[in-house]
Amino acid sequence: MTISALTELTEDEQFFQQTVAGYAREKIGPLVHRMDQEAAIDPSLLPGLFEMGLMGIEIPEQFGGAGATFMSSILAIEALATVDPSVSVLVDVQNTLVINALINFGSDAIREKYLPRMAREWVGSYCLSESGSGSDAFALKARAEKRDGQWVINGEKLWITNGNESNLFIVFANIDFELGYKGITAFLVERGTPGFTIGKKEDKLGIRASSTCTLSFEDCAIPEDNVLGEIGKGYKIAIETLNEGRIGIGAQMLGLAQGAFDYAMGYVQEREQFGKPIGQFQGVQFQYARMAMDIEAARLLVYNAARLKDEGKPFVKQAAFAKLYASEVAERTASMAVELCGGVGFTKEYPLEKFFRDSKIGKIYEGTSNMQLQTIAKLLLSEYGRKR
Repeated sequence: MTISALTELTEDEQFFQQTVAGYAREKIGPLVHRMDQEAAIDPSLLPGLFEMGLMGIEIPEQFGGAGATFMSSILAIEALATVDPSVSVLVDVQNTLVINALINFGSDAIREKYLPRMAREWVGSYCLSESGSGSDAFALKARAEKRDGQWVINGEKLWITNGNESNLFIVFANIDFELGYKGITAFLVERGTPGFTIGKKEDKLGIRASSTCTLSFEDCAIPEDNVLGEIGKGYKIAIETLNEGRIGIGAQMLGLAQGAFDYAMGYVQEREQFGKPIGQFQGVQFQYARMAMDIEAARLLVYNAARLKDEGKPFVKQAAFAKLYASEVAERTASMAVELCGGVGFTKEYPLEKFFRDSKIGKIYEGTSNMQLQTIAKLLLSEYGRKR
């Protein structure tokens, strides 16, 4: 994986990303095909991800984490996705959604209780979506009510990433539907809590090893203190966390595109037709030149959004840019890589058809492409309206 100097990574960042990429090739690469076939993450990978510090990148050192930056999370997500986007999204959700929410909105008691576990051994899930609540995220029907000093949750969540692996679930439910979205509150539910059931795992087109599960809550009682943030402010947690998470998905799609491109470039230099490598034919050269340009543009958008976030500057529009464009580039690049490799690209024996299948989810989860366009348009109207 070659990264342009224009991305302006520090030496430490470059070393970190190269280390993660090397780890992914050595430890994850040999398992990718089998995990895709079996539609499950190999459990043996999780201890290594924790030992590498990849499951608690931004957790402060006092809680056992790496104490690194959001940009570091993005670099790790990208590097992992060059080998397997399924493992990448496991690390992505852990860091950009669950851990960020705990750090930014958790009380001192919650941070002290859960962050060490998340850094050391626990996987997390972010539970917002429901059957009637996708792009209209605040149409959720899960409800929570106070009974005998506990919160009791009833409802169902769909398409929850890391469902099979997770020990901690951030669950969004409404405490008063008359308040509308202002009744939405975030709760922390641990695996094994009575009344909480992890249901079927979805049989998906791509990122098959990543578990995507249905969750059911039937009179699920949790301690009163397991509210994340303020009561009735779950919508704020959801919006702000997803804005950050979209940069993570952009990084995942960027890494996927890079992985597909790297394989295709190796192939076109080896495959000969008419007496020379096909990479020397102008028609093929034009195709991979454009692929490289697309990937570099996506990388700059993703890295820029991450830098803005780390610097505490407005980044919502840039996050939407990054997620939207990187997901488009991933799909285009993976598709063209399959074509460049011909029959080899189309067979399951080689990685390109999997990259192609994995790419489709980028336009769907953590905000569809249309939702990204809507976000961008609203912000542009606001910006230009102020200039009049």
